[in-house]
Amino acid sequence: MMVVKPIVLLGKHVRLEPLSEAHVPGLAEIGVGQNFWHFMLYGDMNSEADIQNWVLDIMSRGQRGTDLPFTVIHLESGRVAGATRYLNIAPNDRGLEIGGTWYGTEFQRSAVNTECKYLLMSHAFETLHAIRVQLKTDLINERSQRAIERLGAKKEGVLRNHMILPDGRIRDSVFYSILDREWLAVKKNLEAMMDRWV
Repeated sequence: MMVVKPIVLLGKHVRLEPLSEAHVPGLAEIGVGQNFWHFMLYGDMNSEADIQNWVLDIMSRGQRGTDLPFTVIHLESGRVAGATRYLNIAPNDRGLEIGGTWYGTEFQRSAVNTECKYLLMSHAFETLHAIRVQLKTDLINERSQRAIERLGAKKEGVLRNHMILPDGRIRDSVFYSILDREWLAVKKNLEAMMDRWV
């Protein structure tokens, strides 16, 4: 059985630390008004108050043990770069999902996401001994699908009419996974990708 506890994960470019209310101003600075919220389950974020409500909601999931949320800190600038988390944690089945991920626009298409995924997957497979890590995205979010596929995750299929979003749109979700036996190859791929950012 997996035991998932709050932890700080440190890389060369980012530090993942447990999400807290203290991160609200930094998250608001990069998150308010962004169009990536259209693909997510939380509705639009148009003010710092919206971000605060989002943080409180995600933190409450952490307290229930279903999620483990992180704030992403960009080491070079010292700024909040975004947020990510483990979710759908299934301790008995030794599986979890990496998701709920978003970054400020200046931190997209940089080393930030690659290293975050590397840190989260390394911890999941090597410390928590997960046997499955899944990722999912909106079927219409082709950019996210390409990013997940670049990581080395295997596409499993599409869940049709999977979710109803706050604006009423019915979302189809594309699911991907990485298994423990695939982790070594994925790890080498991620390390090669990160070498390009050095």
